[in-house]
Amino acid sequence: MLLPSLARIAHLCSGKSLLRIPRSLPAPVRFIGRDQNADAARRHRIRTTIYYVAAAGVLTVGMSYAAVPLYRMFCQAYSYGGTTSQGHDAEKVETMQRFKDRVIKIRFNADLGAAMRWNFKPQQPEINVVPGETALAFYTAKNPSDQPVIGISTYNVIPFEAGQYFNKIQCFCFEEQQLNPHEEVDMPVFFYIDPEIMDDPKMELVDSITLSYTFFEAKEGLNFQMPSYATKHGS
Repeated sequence: MLLPSLARIAHLCSGKSLLRIPRSLPAPVRFIGRDQNADAARRHRIRTTIYYVAAAGVLTVGMSYAAVPLYRMFCQAYSYGGTTSQGHDAEKVETMQRFKDRVIKIRFNADLGAAMRWNFKPQQPEINVVPGETALAFYTAKNPSDQPVIGISTYNVIPFEAGQYFNKIQCFCFEEQQLNPHEEVDMPVFFYIDPEIMDDPKMELVDSITLSYTFFEAKEGLNFQMPSYATKHGS
């Protein structure tokens, strides 16, 4: 019974009629559609991120030039954010009552915008004043560069609620100041604390106020107009 089987196997191995092995195999099928879609989506997300970052950079630069007039107009219109009172009555300054038993410490702070090339600092870290009494302080600004630099400043006070009682008779805020190469100047701040602070319950425990200035570099030729509701210092 085994002989026919062996013969059959020999026939199968030597024959050409039953089993044929192809000389070359077909190339494997590659499913690339899904990978291509994923790569396209990834590239789209990267481009979108780059566009957002670029737009944010442009917006930041634009807002840095608009910050001074916008800040001034908003804060002075609504006495918000510790903006001090611009107006002053000469007769009131001469006749206002002084409260010598209420001493308030005024601290001075100086900051610079990121692109500002000046050196800027207060000459005195703090002084003591009483409501109804005028006081004079100074800041110093220096241009250490080899080119003229025009600066413009904003200001506020802390605590914010004290801004309506902090009256400046003369200062250098919101007006362009040009310093020539290596020029140094003293900048005065003439102010008083309105005696009406004594009638405000929110101010009862306030014994110190911080006056803070920030100088930004202004491009030559720009003119920030004073709003109609603000009184120019010295007028």
